[in-house]
Amino acid sequence: MGGFFEELRYIVYIIAQLFPGKPKFSTAQIPDLTGQVMVVTGGNVGIGRETVKALLEHNAKVYMASRNKDKAFTAIKELKDETGREAIFLELDLSDLSSVRRAATQFLSMENELHVLFNNAGVMSCPIDWLSPDGYDMQFATNVIGHFFFSKLLLPALFAGTATSPDHHARIIMTSSSAAYLHTINWDSFVDGPERRKMTPQQLYAQSKLADAVLAREFAKRFSDQSIIAISLNPGSIDTELQRHVSGTERKFLRTFLLGPLEYGALNQLWAGTVPEALNYNGKFLVPWTKVGECRKEAYDDGVGSRLWDWLEHQVENK
Repeated sequence: MGGFFEELRYIVYIIAQLFPGKPKFSTAQIPDLTGQVMVVTGGNVGIGRETVKALLEHNAKVYMASRNKDKAFTAIKELKDETGREAIFLELDLSDLSSVRRAATQFLSMENELHVLFNNAGVMSCPIDWLSPDGYDMQFATNVIGHFFFSKLLLPALFAGTATSPDHHARIIMTSSSAAYLHTINWDSFVDGPERRKMTPQQLYAQSKLADAVLAREFAKRFSDQSIIAISLNPGSIDTELQRHVSGTERKFLRTFLLGPLEYGALNQLWAGTVPEALNYNGKFLVPWTKVGECRKEAYDDGVGSRLWDWLEHQVENK
């Protein structure tokens, strides 16, 4: 019975976050970011594009880490027309560990310092038959393994960035979701097999978003003494291309009744990545808008965090 009431409590959390009211934070409140280097994964569309736009408007040097070169350059051109500033393309396919290493190597060849890493990219509810080039569930590979590996490889630049950051910290921002409440972690589902095939694409997505929250807390725990801040967040229920695998009828319903405007979707991660106050929320989970919330209980379980970290370390060694 306790499990039932706990799951019911998570549903209540989700409903409350669906209707958060008008945000009090706006991009106009972002401080000047001159001299700061930032990376946004999946920065060419949706919430990522809105994030890149706001960072450029406040004078940051922004790398748009994206898989599709043509779409990225189109977005870069459009954003230059809109902001007068130009993002830098960084080719990154998070589902492919060799691509992740190439992207990190390329970035480190161009920059010594990184001040904020926005792990924003993701895939949602893609077909069950989709596996990554390395053989993992596509959603877990993209949303979790790729971001873990990318963040780990960029740690030297993040450590260096603490010296020149205005607040002497660097930040890792993990974009999770309200879906994090909807499923626990099934340790036997990360690669294809009977356990994975028992799960729906929606459940696989939910566990990947919970794992993002777990991972952010692990980064916070392990590197806070080296001035690294890590925060995870629910960006809100926003109308983006992330829903491209959702059926047309379902997406129409969502747009009509639940999904908010795109510009709201970047607010939580922009606040977490740029505002001085966010330094007080290392390891926390933000909910709409710019408030500390409570994620699913597994996100705060040290055993779960250590187990996930160790598993991820094993997957990326020698990659």
